[in-house]
Amino acid sequence: MRVIPRSRRDELAGMRDGRLLVRVAAPPVDGKANAAVCALLATAAGVPKGAVSVVRGEASRDKRVRIAGEVDERALRAALRMG
Repeated sequence: MRVIPRSRRDELAGMRDGRLLVRVAAPPVDGKANAAVCALLATAAGVPKGAVSVVRGEASRDKRVRIAGEVDERALRAALRMG
């Protein structure tokens, strides 16, 4: 996924170059943008915030995340497509 910090609002902004584009209002300081990404994805997946973690790219705009727990795959895919 590609993350754009300091955006106007938090949103799943569709796909770009084969990656999910995520915009967050938080700045990329002290892990605030990563926390905002995890919270946004947790809401989309219908899981607690603690179930989403950044596993690669903590200091980069390109990230890989892990979502733990039971996730309704169809609902998540629909949420990611709708943005």
